[in-house]
Amino acid sequence: MIVYSDAYLRHDNASHPENAARLKAIMDYLKEKLERLDITEPRRATRNQVCAVHSEEHYEFIRTLSEAGGGSIGLDTYVTPHSLEVALLAAGGAITAVELAMQKGYAFALVRPPGHHATRSEAMGFCLFNNIAIAARYALSQGMARRVLILDTDVHHGNGTQDIFYSSAEVLFISLHQHPLYPGTGYVEELGEGEGRGFTVNIPLPPGTGDESYLRAIEEIVLPIAEQFSPQLVLVSAGYDTAKEDPLGGMLLSQRSYYEIGRRVKALAKPIAFTLEGGYSLSALARGVYSTLAGLFGLDMKEARREEALLVKAEVEKRLREYRRVLRDYWEV
Repeated sequence: MIVYSDAYLRHDNASHPENAARLKAIMDYLKEKLERLDITEPRRATRNQVCAVHSEEHYEFIRTLSEAGGGSIGLDTYVTPHSLEVALLAAGGAITAVELAMQKGYAFALVRPPGHHATRSEAMGFCLFNNIAIAARYALSQGMARRVLILDTDVHHGNGTQDIFYSSAEVLFISLHQHPLYPGTGYVEELGEGEGRGFTVNIPLPPGTGDESYLRAIEEIVLPIAEQFSPQLVLVSAGYDTAKEDPLGGMLLSQRSYYEIGRRVKALAKPIAFTLEGGYSLSALARGVYSTLAGLFGLDMKEARREEALLVKAEVEKRLREYRRVLRDYWEV
């Protein structure tokens, strides 16, 4: 059920928000809270699997930089001598999670570096290869599914995943994210193009969004569209930087939201594979992963929803009305 390897700790920069301590915190907490951890070692993604969604030039750039000893990409993304191997293992971990989900119903890939900002040709936002996009393309190519839903719950818009599937009707990409915030994409008007028109759904939410409004967006927009699409596989880009405690986001979610995400996605009654994205408060991140698993497996959850400011509720209400208006040309919402 859990896809994990200690090798993920080898891509590390202790002074960077996205560092090895993130996975250590998660694994320590899960071992403390759960009597038994069913852990599967990931396999390494092949070059062909990566290049099914990324350009050959992009792959070569990451390979060359890693083999040269590493360096920086832009202002926020780092590469170490181990990063190529670890990034291939992260993409392979997402693929492994898909295979487990098809067999057992659910899986959670605890991988890093994260992936949802990596576009076809560019590494950015802490991401080298787009793990969840590689896994989705693998599932489609292997005939595991003809329709794949990718739900992105990171506080930052998954611009890379959107970029990769923007023209595809095989993949429905739905992103709930804070806006305005990095990377500055994810407007509701970004709906896809060509055959993929309508199969990109963005739900940008204001800073200060809490449990009530976030779960309302899931209930009123995400789930109805997901049910109409009728996916044969559900993939979740699971970000925990929506937590109130997170230093890089401005949302105010409690653990109740992560529990409800697990519970409500499970209700779609499809194979589900979660893949870890962001989350930079070690405590909130570790508890968030556990809360998601608790929702999936019906474990006890005592934490109540947090109160939300009335001004934020009013802003979300206004935005949801507008999003329904835009999306009604494609979906019944």
